[in-house]
Amino acid sequence: MRVRLENLTKKFDTVVAVDDFSMTFEDGQLVVLLGPSGCGKSTLLNMLSGILPATEGKIYFDDEDVTDLPPQDRGVGLVFQNYALYPHMTVLENIAFPLEIKKVSKQERWQKAKEMAKLVHVDEYLDRKPRELSGGQQQRVAIARALIKQPRLLLLDEPLSNLDARLRLEMREEIRRIQQETKVTTIFVTHDQEEAMSISDMIVLMKDGQLQQLDTPQQLYDDPNNEFVASFLGNPPINKLTGVINENKDFVLETSDVINLENPNVKPGQKVTLGIRPEAIMLNQDNYDMRATIVQRYTMGKEELAFVKVGNSEIRVYLSSDYTYKVGDQVDIKLRNKGIFLFDQQTGERI
Repeated sequence: MRVRLENLTKKFDTVVAVDDFSMTFEDGQLVVLLGPSGCGKSTLLNMLSGILPATEGKIYFDDEDVTDLPPQDRGVGLVFQNYALYPHMTVLENIAFPLEIKKVSKQERWQKAKEMAKLVHVDEYLDRKPRELSGGQQQRVAIARALIKQPRLLLLDEPLSNLDARLRLEMREEIRRIQQETKVTTIFVTHDQEEAMSISDMIVLMKDGQLQQLDTPQQLYDDPNNEFVASFLGNPPINKLTGVINENKDFVLETSDVINLENPNVKPGQKVTLGIRPEAIMLNQDNYDMRATIVQRYTMGKEELAFVKVGNSEIRVYLSSDYTYKVGDQVDIKLRNKGIFLFDQQTGERI
């Protein structure tokens, strides 16, 4: 099912939680609503479900206007952070419960519940109560319960937040598998950029209730619209150096290092921020762009990184095993073409 939002706005008194939001979720996609806490992503999800009424704007499921429809008439499946399983019911009873509400015969709902349990890999636990399950198993049951209604749209609000790191990794892979098998249009809310990039077909990145960028995970990373998008995505985070554009349209750092970025859109005297992905930095190459001093080294699994000081700023770089670097060493920095961005200091927009 295709979902279309037109100028959707949600206000709580004077607070605008979602601001004039327009976009389309394509049929069969897994789309992630991503952004920092308070950006409006859960509010947007709750308007899609019908739990919250829209202040302004329209919501369409395919060509049907569902803006004023109650939740039970929208054909939506919901999975929340806290699972909300009934403690006195077994796994089988929990999964089958939505069909019991619809007065489906016991034999039919039992059969469908078993099929859903098999899909989410909890068919071995049908007679157990929720308290006898792990967090990951409880989340699978919650997903099965949402899917048994054969929803047109599946909504998941921070569904993995209560799980430890290993279980989160396992469950996001499972959610991706289940979504691809069922082909149901799915919208997944998270603040975790790694989670979003690993699970989604498309990412909707939000800030202050507004859409910052809608794109594939790789395109968001490689081609950000603005400084916020570039800063929010990436681990380690993007480096940022401030400077000014000179008469030759080169970038001049506070250290007086001059970098020719060959950007025809800059203007002499313009104050800009240079965004540099850590992987876009090469060390000790010929024709270097600037000099730096290593101030700290640290290891992230198989990768070794360092903080290096450029003027009054510290930036992260990857270290090569070809050299033995020590704190205090001077290094020459050269920038690759990919992973380098210029932003206007005043607006944050990409230049």
